Amino acid sequence: MKRMVVLVAWALMALIITACGGDGAGSKDNNTVSLWVHTSDETPEGKAMQAIVDRFNQEYEGTYSADIEFIPRSESGGGYEDKINAALTTNSLPDVLTLDGPNTAAYAEAGMIAAIDEYITNKDDLLPSIIQQGTYDEKLYAVGFSESGVGIFYNKEMFEEAGVDLSTLPTVEEPWDWDQFMALNETLVTKYDQPAIDMGFNDQSEWLMYAFSPFLWSQGGNIVSEDGSTAEGVFNDENAVKTLTFIQTMIEEGYSTITPIEKGFHTEEYAMKLGGSWTIAEMEEYPDVAYGIMPYPTSPDTNELVSPSGSWQYAMSATTDKEEAAGALIDFMMSTESLTEITLANSVLPAAYSVIEEVQGEVSDEMNILIEQNAASAHARPVLSQYPQISRIFQQTISDVTYYEENNDIQALLNEKVQQMENVLN
Repeated sequence: MKRMVVLVAWALMALIITACGGDGAGSKDNNTVSLWVHTSDETPEGKAMQAIVDRFNQEYEGTYSADIEFIPRSESGGGYEDKINAALTTNSLPDVLTLDGPNTAAYAEAGMIAAIDEYITNKDDLLPSIIQQGTYDEKLYAVGFSESGVGIFYNKEMFEEAGVDLSTLPTVEEPWDWDQFMALNETLVTKYDQPAIDMGFNDQSEWLMYAFSPFLWSQGGNIVSEDGSTAEGVFNDENAVKTLTFIQTMIEEGYSTITPIEKGFHTEEYAMKLGGSWTIAEMEEYPDVAYGIMPYPTSPDTNELVSPSGSWQYAMSATTDKEEAAGALIDFMMSTESLTEITLANSVLPAAYSVIEEVQGEVSDEMNILIEQNAASAHARPVLSQYPQISRIFQQTISDVTYYEENNDIQALLNEKVQQMENVLN
């Protein structure tokens, strides 16, 4: 009943927005576009965005202009999202806004954002994961201005001390599989008598969905059906069982841990870490640690490399009455020059092939490995209006399976979680 009330509220809100038209934040004058972003103007990302808007205003002087408002997002997700929600009730959304990738479907279905296919001139240059993330109901509603990725960080000295030949380590062109990955873990556990890798099992957040769903996709499985209508026969099929068995084995054999030491990889307690591009920035504070990055291990059944992706995007408000100006701003902010500036300023992965070429000589070897993996194998999370609930169930599944003594019947666990997903989807 509660979910029905929420859906009705969203539907009514969408109708109100549509009926009221462009009386909101974007109506200051006929050619000035309002832009809300989720970061601070003091961050490298914020400074880059301001510089891009300044260039837009200079290039389109006399035709269009843009005002950018910085609304920092708190760690708990408040701040920016709070203002977006408040703007919905007062019909004061800006002409252009940023939104996190997994929110695309919910925003589109609620009538908050408009399709922007006709305004984006470089769609062929954008990575497939960017298009996948921003597409709902076969229409492009948002475009990501950066990407993210995860790899296996490893300590070179600890590997060599354990007798691991660094020249034999996997690459994006020649990845490894789960069996080889676990064999390496066994070698390291035997040498150091402690877990070999911090995989972030203690992070009870979107990380568990983001970082662990690629294992399922590599196996050939999925979370819900392609049309998003059901999880039955999908998240509880043989592929899901094999994937969850692999993840459970990592804990059961002591290769990883659900209670890792904080910054254990950084302080050389663990030889490996499942970490993202942000970990590269963290390691700058530990200059004495010589490390490298390996790609995701693949299912031995498919040998298909799959890696996680997704980050923040630009979208056009459905309430704007300045579609042409708003579309021109988003297209300008998605140009190679603009995306390159964001990528270098914020130490994030490129969203377009042309940007990869621009930054390859400007970033570290470690970052280039993540960029290469992302371009070859990035997979967006499901584009579902019910995504937050589905993600939470997936997260709980990963958490539950690590308690292997209580959840040794993986098929039964998955059947239970599928029923929870079905309740959400239907």
